Amino acid sequence: MKNSKGGIYRRFVKRPMDFILSLIAIIVLSPVLLIVALLVRTKLGSPVLFKQKRPGLNEEIFMMYKFRTMTDEKDDKGELLSDSIRLTKFGRLLRSTSLDELPELFNILKGNMSIIGPRPLLVQYLPLYNNHQKRRHEVRPGLSGLAQVSGRNAISWEDKFNLDVEYVDNVRFTEDWKIIFLTIKKVFVREGINSETAATIEPFKGSKKERMEL
Repeated sequence: MKNSKGGIYRRFVKRPMDFILSLIAIIVLSPVLLIVALLVRTKLGSPVLFKQKRPGLNEEIFMMYKFRTMTDEKDDKGELLSDSIRLTKFGRLLRSTSLDELPELFNILKGNMSIIGPRPLLVQYLPLYNNHQKRRHEVRPGLSGLAQVSGRNAISWEDKFNLDVEYVDNVRFTEDWKIIFLTIKKVFVREGINSETAATIEPFKGSKKERMEL
């Protein structure tokens, strides 16, 4: 059964708070956005922004923006090289400091995303979710979330999805601000950026078994 607690904050406060905070962040961080954009253009070329379709609230597809962190290096057959090769030292720096995520502030301003919520994943994962995991789309995806402050890419997909649904069932003003402060701490510590076996994170291939519904 879905948890209806925190309804007032979730329905009437969270979105206006997201809009105000993202607008303030864009204004305050505009020099940083400009500097990073110039560095990306100089070191990685154009386009400066990485754009990709992601599923959001109720699985509605939107275009998500990030700063580019990889080159377009290809092999003799014209196919892109592996992430570990295309992810440069500069790209790793952007990811470890989460500076590559800053353009998502415009997604939040537009209403595609929230400051806090489950991270928007790839569209091709949608058919792979079980009923429990699908619940992560009951709220807007976030710039950061409970899974990110609990390990980010260093934890398993199963644990990540369980944390996403735990957040969905406990959307609170106090919980959001707790995650915001923990996110700031994580950015400075630079924890959990990569998985143990890949440059970013292994692709999700579906759960081994359907979660039992209560």
